[in-house]
Amino acid sequence: MQSRARAAGHAVHPMLIVFPLGLLSTAAIFDVFYLITDRRSFAIAAAYAIGAGVIGGVVAALAGWIDWTKIPAGTRAKRVGTLHGIGNMIVLALFAISWLLRADDVFWRPDALELVCSFAGVLLAGVTGWLGGELVERLGISVDEDANPDAPSSLSNRPATARPASGPRTRPAR
Repeated sequence: MQSRARAAGHAVHPMLIVFPLGLLSTAAIFDVFYLITDRRSFAIAAAYAIGAGVIGGVVAALAGWIDWTKIPAGTRAKRVGTLHGIGNMIVLALFAISWLLRADDVFWRPDALELVCSFAGVLLAGVTGWLGGELVERLGISVDEDANPDAPSSLSNRPATARPASGPRTRPAR
């Protein structure tokens, strides 16, 4: 099944998820550094990373939802996609709660609940990331149905089934 939300021949959702995933994971790392060093700068950096990560996650979720609507009903892919989406909504909610609770402190210092939300969000993101991989790698969601190892560039406007006009040919085995 090919992705509905595409740009320059590629699915948008996988392009967008790297930003919130990286930002939210980095926020959790900054939280660990804050716990180790007690430096306010790490708490502040974590708060900014969470804010940007949640915003980016909402944008990525919109592209994912567009793709999810195209998955045939009653399939394993639809069930996995539903778990993936709901899980990622929970991840974003956990980080949003962590961010909102931190906002009560002028230096954005996290208390125990904020840290639990942050760390639980990262752990759940690992599970939902695996589910996303299952959708693409195992179930072929967002992959061109007619893909082949010699498919032309997605920018060529030629179908994935098209073979190169010329190119290296392999010799028959002797």
